Amino acid sequence: MGGVRRVRTAAAATLAALGLAAALPGTAGAAGSPQPVPAYRGADGALAVAGKPSTAGAPQLKTGSVYKDSIAPGERYYALNLDDSSSVYVSAVLQPPGGAKVSYSDGLEVEVLSIENRSCQSGPGRASFGYDPVPISAVGGRIMREDGDCQGGGPYYVKVTRETAKDGDPSSWPLELRVQREPKLGGGNAPTAAPSVWPSASPTLPGSDAAPRAGGTGFNDARALDSGVWSDELRPGQTRFYRVPLDWGQQLGLAAELSAATLTKDSGYASPGLSVSLYSPYRSLIGSEDAAYDGKQAGLTLPRTPPVAYENRFASDRMLGAVRVAGWYYVAVTMAGKVGEFTRDEVPVPLTLRTQIIGMPGKAPAYAEDPAAGGFGVGAGDRTAAKEGSTAVEAEAAAENRSVMRVVAGAGFGAGTLLLLVLGGWTLLSRRRASWRRAS
Repeated sequence: MGGVRRVRTAAAATLAALGLAAALPGTAGAAGSPQPVPAYRGADGALAVAGKPSTAGAPQLKTGSVYKDSIAPGERYYALNLDDSSSVYVSAVLQPPGGAKVSYSDGLEVEVLSIENRSCQSGPGRASFGYDPVPISAVGGRIMREDGDCQGGGPYYVKVTRETAKDGDPSSWPLELRVQREPKLGGGNAPTAAPSVWPSASPTLPGSDAAPRAGGTGFNDARALDSGVWSDELRPGQTRFYRVPLDWGQQLGLAAELSAATLTKDSGYASPGLSVSLYSPYRSLIGSEDAAYDGKQAGLTLPRTPPVAYENRFASDRMLGAVRVAGWYYVAVTMAGKVGEFTRDEVPVPLTLRTQIIGMPGKAPAYAEDPAAGGFGVGAGDRTAAKEGSTAVEAEAAAENRSVMRVVAGAGFGAGTLLLLVLGGWTLLSRRRASWRRAS
């Protein structure tokens, strides 16, 4: 089965590179009766874990790993063992089932605690729902900084809290946990203050013809985007995920538009009808915008992000503070379920995304270790994935295929060279024998 899966992902990567990703089976454009909105795709190889209602017996989480659990309303605890030099981010993605009832009072909190029950951050990372049961992500962390809390190595705890209204759904919902480690900076003076100013003018977005890019169900299968104009489709209650590589010093300009739907009533209105959220490489919400939709047209433009900079982490502003590491930034686009009250659900609505990566890659901070192991930084493979429109799984499969082809090509070159040497040796030996015979 593993071989079949790799063939399929490799084929998907090839289609994505040709701009045909939207034609893959199972996308929103498939014909026939409406299908349920696809569920969040969990990370491949995620480890099953069961959080505890208290710190007693809390299961151990390790940096660099992804875990899967479920959570009912209330608290769950997990254990961490941290060093005394690196920052650690723990993200939790809550995945409500389709049709679940949620409200603005429902949400998720994540907090890293010392064994003395002191918070390692100014407050728990929090995410909340609107009216739609879409995946949400909250992040807790232990950040290394001068005079900060929780700077020592040793045992810590992660507290995850699911908040639910009195009449909310009491059942357990899937939860995905990811632990990412950002190494300390090397020798020299590290920055200690956030920038006072940064370029914040409205982005100049591209206006070219759109190329198809079918978004994913979550962070794990988000479709890669480069600068450009991209087309996709959305159904009521559906969220599509995309990812954009931002290197040090770069900014992101982003806009989204919904075109006309097939109406079932003379008029309709959903506010919000279109929502766009932007997440950091460690899955923390940076900002979001929404717009009303009447079934005819809706559009919005997000503010240009600050340039990616290490020192942004010292800012009190949430948007500036979250744009602190280079890597994949995630875009989640949602069409409200209420839109289904006045449109035909089985006919997806065209979606247009405009993205602009602003600026050239700058110099990376002098980390003591390569941050790529923690999921941070932008490499040549990431830029290739953005151009080809690959998901993480497809990009990995494509990289493996390229590696195999290099080995095969190298082996072929080596075998060919050896054959030529053997043939050359035979030819030389034959000539010498002929010369010896003539001389005799």
